Amino acid sequence: MAMPDLDPLLLDPTRLSIAALLSGTEWAEFSWVRDSAGLSDSALSKQITNLASAGYVEVKKGYVGKRPRTWLNLSGSGHQALRAHVAALNQIVEQSQRAERTRHAEEPSE
Repeated sequence: MAMPDLDPLLLDPTRLSIAALLSGTEWAEFSWVRDSAGLSDSALSKQITNLASAGYVEVKKGYVGKRPRTWLNLSGSGHQALRAHVAALNQIVEQSQRAERTRHAEEPSE
């Protein structure tokens, strides 16, 4: 049984959650992502740095009035990586389900 290609960066549940949150939005505010993921500012910042370094997340900084704001967006390659990672996870689940069905079919009946 071949092992599906999981994305090493998205194996971390926090980074996977961030990517999943961003996949349904366009330019989400940092504070919304922080609150939705249940992270501190520093924890989210660290994870965003990792995702941005891989080209998965785009970061835009600006101001609303006089207040600084940071917006986050899942890039095209981030969307592609997330889709491939989820497909690999689904493949693992399907393989497990097939193995379970095979095992039950091979069990002797009483």
